[in-house]
Amino acid sequence: MSRHGSEDTIENSKELYEEFFERRGVPKITHYRSPRWPPLTAKIRRKFTTRRHTWKMGDRYYKLANQYYGDPKLWWAIAWYNEKPTEGHVEPGSVLFIPMPVSKVLSYFNFGAV
Repeated sequence: MSRHGSEDTIENSKELYEEFFERRGVPKITHYRSPRWPPLTAKIRRKFTTRRHTWKMGDRYYKLANQYYGDPKLWWAIAWYNEKPTEGHVEPGSVLFIPMPVSKVLSYFNFGAV
């Protein structure tokens, strides 16, 4: 399953990567632009209720998003709220907070309801 949807893409044809392009036989690489989320402050945190989840071996953000939200594509909401951008930033035994309800999270980002 793709972790991306309709995000902006950018084309990278910088000279710095010329050797890489030559090896791949391409003039440029098109990739997704990294989103810039608003900083997570205490005031923003108070807007949501949370559910606690203790991270264990085999957990993945997309699995948690599917479990709590019914949609694995919403993995980023859990990563954002916990300020851990990838699963590599989470250790077994860590407590993650799942922001609820997801409709409020999406509304905060102007994505509308699920």
